[in-house]
Amino acid sequence: MTAIAEGATPTTLGAVTDLTPGEGRAYVVRGLQLAVFLLSDGTIRAMDAVCPHKGGPLADGQIDGGVVMCPLHQYAFSFDTGACTSEGVGAAQTYPARVVDGMVMVDI
Repeated sequence: MTAIAEGATPTTLGAVTDLTPGEGRAYVVRGLQLAVFLLSDGTIRAMDAVCPHKGGPLADGQIDGGVVMCPLHQYAFSFDTGACTSEGVGAAQTYPARVVDGMVMVDI
């Protein structure tokens, strides 16, 4: 289980069955745009839904191993850290995520 960051609030987004393995889905929670991904190994990952480069929709990006590639300019962002694999591009904020009793939980 992922540790909850100090000050973070566990938030239920919906059923894990709402997600498609290998794809992302965008959510808006408390004014934040989140991209949530169900990886092929069953792992749930969450990060900002908006690419820090030019605002592309990261939830629509292609998953390649431990990164998601922005569909606009193919910059790749790590699911673990949010860091971009290219220099000069900012990081996307990541959020601890998990499945509890079939529901997707993200710590915001």
